[in-house]
Amino acid sequence: MSVLVLHQVGSAHAVPYDEWFADHDGEVLLLASRENLDRVGETVPTAGYAHAEAVDGYDTGGRLEERALDLAREHGVTHVVAPHERDLERAAVLREILGLPGQLRETVLPFRDKALMKDLAAAAGVRVAAYREIETATDVVAFADAHGFPVVLKPRDSAGSVGLHILRDRAELGTYLAEHFDLYGPDQPNLIAEEYVPGPLCHIDGLVLGGRLAFAWPSQYQYALATYATDTGPRVDLTLDTDDPLAHRLLEFTEQLLDALPGPENFAFHAEVFHTPDDELVLCEIACRTGGAAIRDIVTLLFGADPTRSWLRAELGLPVSVDQPPSGVRPLPRTMTGQLVLMKRPGRVTAVPDGPPDLPWIERFRVFVKPGQTLTTARTSSDFLCTVLVSGPDRATVEERLRQVEAWFLGELALEDV
Repeated sequence: MSVLVLHQVGSAHAVPYDEWFADHDGEVLLLASRENLDRVGETVPTAGYAHAEAVDGYDTGGRLEERALDLAREHGVTHVVAPHERDLERAAVLREILGLPGQLRETVLPFRDKALMKDLAAAAGVRVAAYREIETATDVVAFADAHGFPVVLKPRDSAGSVGLHILRDRAELGTYLAEHFDLYGPDQPNLIAEEYVPGPLCHIDGLVLGGRLAFAWPSQYQYALATYATDTGPRVDLTLDTDDPLAHRLLEFTEQLLDALPGPENFAFHAEVFHTPDDELVLCEIACRTGGAAIRDIVTLLFGADPTRSWLRAELGLPVSVDQPPSGVRPLPRTMTGQLVLMKRPGRVTAVPDGPPDLPWIERFRVFVKPGQTLTTARTSSDFLCTVLVSGPDRATVEERLRQVEAWFLGELALEDV
């Protein structure tokens, strides 16, 4: 009885699968993306694993699937786990081929396919932005004529804002169609067009165990997610106070959304919801996995349980230290938290702090670069320069503390032009 882990994004050392599954009756095997490990400056961890391998071309040519099937048959794999967005479907397919339990395509696709997601949500009365599946350039033009600008275009199965375009006027639409829209390319017909929704974007992060909501809490981005390649300023994200009426409206919205989608029995989720100037809540999208950046740590601070660890252990049938609340009761967070992210930007690193200032409310501090490293513009929304997580009694205090750490970090950082 063995567990096969697919690891695509981020630090493999920060997710100790071997420790998480130590009480599982069998081996733990790891397949990781070599390109990702190179990007975060790591080698594949081997201690604690019966087999650990970095796969070249993880996303192309079926290499990952081929290695996964070989290992599954060689080691008698009984479970495949995959915590990252773009691995959810391939893990579901592997389970179906091998006849294994866990998330299958019928419960993954409603969270991956944005068109299907919005169809199901709208049918259940959840407010969604107007949208249209795109197969030809005429579809894009017709949608813009019907709904006006800006128009949002994105792959229906994207993650991390990859492939997202916001077309603000007809000139930008013309440029996009001339330079980026390839009717016969690999991304067609994989696009949807969406009505642009004004207002801040909120996210709700939580955990479902045994088909029931165990806990969830909302936060609000203080920046636009799609600007990761051009915005080198502070990207601040704050949890909402427990007495904020918006927090409880967002929870009700999320509960209605979860009821609308045929999800798996056990999963972490990351939902994004617009709060419009007219005080409406409008669905952006929801994923059946833990959110990125420091969201895993934020949820752990809020509720005392790591959502990724809890979700994956539940998938294996292992004990989870999460108490299910009584029906109708929403657990409240133990503290308020917030995160600061600074994105990579072009330059050669000559100085960077290797640790945080000695402040008791800094809960997590990670630097992703080192002196001598030459940086380029961020290519994905997870190309971080640093991330900081702090706690506090309320949202205002948390924001003030994040700004304090930001000023200190930028004062210590030195980049040379290249």
